[in-house]
Amino acid sequence: MKNSTMNFTIVICFLIALIEGIDIQAIGVAATSIKQHFQLDSAQLGLLFSIGIFGLLPGTIIGGYYADKIGRKKVLIAAVVLFAVFTLSIVFVQNFTGLLVVRFMAGLGFGAALPNLIALASESSSAENKGKAVGMMYCGMPIGAILISLWAAMDSSNNWKLIFYAGGIIPLVVVPFMIKYLPESKEYAQVQTRIKNISYSLALFSNKQTSRTILLWGGCFFTAMVLYIMLSWLPSLFVELGFTKQQGSMAQVYFQIGATIGTLLFTGLIDKWNKSVVIGIVYIGILTGLIFMNSAPTLMIMYLAAAFTGFFLIGSNGVSYAFSSFAYPTEHRGQGVGAANAVGRIGAMVGPAVAGQILNTGGGTSGVLLSMFPCIVIALVCMFVLARKLDVQETIIFKKEIT
Repeated sequence: MKNSTMNFTIVICFLIALIEGIDIQAIGVAATSIKQHFQLDSAQLGLLFSIGIFGLLPGTIIGGYYADKIGRKKVLIAAVVLFAVFTLSIVFVQNFTGLLVVRFMAGLGFGAALPNLIALASESSSAENKGKAVGMMYCGMPIGAILISLWAAMDSSNNWKLIFYAGGIIPLVVVPFMIKYLPESKEYAQVQTRIKNISYSLALFSNKQTSRTILLWGGCFFTAMVLYIMLSWLPSLFVELGFTKQQGSMAQVYFQIGATIGTLLFTGLIDKWNKSVVIGIVYIGILTGLIFMNSAPTLMIMYLAAAFTGFFLIGSNGVSYAFSSFAYPTEHRGQGVGAANAVGRIGAMVGPAVAGQILNTGGGTSGVLLSMFPCIVIALVCMFVLARKLDVQETIIFKKEIT
């Protein structure tokens, strides 16, 4: 019974992550059409990318906080309704201001959903499979992005509104099934009475949590900064290089295929391997992928470079989400995961806007790719030190178990 409940929870969380992946990626896939329809310049398009991500910031804080106060399931359902309604609303807006408002509100819902998905996936699994469970849930996002990118690559009608109709209606259909069938976390239920009087600052900065929180925040900020440049701008960067919009969408497909494989592989490995070794592999892989993309001579090699970069970049993001669930005990987990995601969202908001300015000032695709290098180096240092701390924690627990 326990295994069936665990599996069902992960399946539901995967499905919501897949829908969220479709909705988040929709704005990047439809960017060229939206730019033409509303007559936007690159700076305005960058702001549109960033405003949705800006909505993620308060969303993750609020979603994480109330996950620990009233339960993961209730907050997740409310978040799904919120992002579904405002994703659908984008087809009805008439101007740039309206675009900004509905993307911000959808971002609130996306942000509130993610810490609850991470907490539910982690808490539904055994201790030795928590990383794998988070990874299985999180790979729904790149798979959702693959589906929407394939749709865009094959759609010759250029009817961008269809993307947002689907992104709004599908999650609203799923909500009744969540209400009836999604179980609440048993780990949360066991500690619920101890949570009520724990302050936000105590949850994040008490005892050994201070250094973990700072390191996790640093890693999440700079990783998300690079990730959201790629998620928001990759199709447009291909257009800047002279490729077609369909070829740009196919690049996103390759990126997300690599991402799905990387997420499953690396989140599984952190349950079995030394965590610091996994961190070293993924971040060095990202740097290699960026070099590869900056020097690829043909379209097919660019596709392969996009897949290679996605394999390591979104793989690293899945690992950082798993780390955020490892770094905090159950009674603090929603707030800890939510805060780490909020800091990551600041990076995610800054990244696309910076990329837009680089393009506007003539920096081109090479300028955007080169700007990512220092971000990845800083993220590598932060996550490597955190991984060492988590490795030491696991060693201590293991020694206690065998004595």
